[in-house]
Amino acid sequence: MDVATPELRHLCDLKVELAPIMELGDAPRGKRRIIPITGGTVTGERLNGTILNLGADWQTILADGTAELDTRYSMETHDGALIDIRNFGFRHGPAEVIAALARGEAVDPSRYYMRTHPRFETGDERYAWLNRIICVGTGSRQADHVRITFFEVL
Repeated sequence: MDVATPELRHLCDLKVELAPIMELGDAPRGKRRIIPITGGTVTGERLNGTILNLGADWQTILADGTAELDTRYSMETHDGALIDIRNFGFRHGPAEVIAALARGEAVDPSRYYMRTHPRFETGDERYAWLNRIICVGTGSRQADHVRITFFEVL
């Protein structure tokens, strides 16, 4: 019997608002920085709410310029459930594109790679299904926020 090819189903769209970057400097694995998460929105057919003003992206910029994304933040759903989000991934592209992003310029997301794999955790039974799914995300960096679309892997 053949194994099924995974399909994707839209889960939600996020606008994650960011504070200015806090530079930690060079470390053994690369340049380290923290980008505080200050709020935002989550919209989708099955998941809607607000990104809370807590959490951050603890990034490492590798020697080749790749940003290793390591975020942890929380959301409150429209009906009061709290959900922890841990989102890991990579952003990379041509040097001139990454430099434009660093300057806060608008860049077409098709010009660089930004992919993630989020994990959700909640104790709210209405959203317990989130604890048991695999998702992937695609994103774009704006001057003061990140846009991410999450897809459930079926």
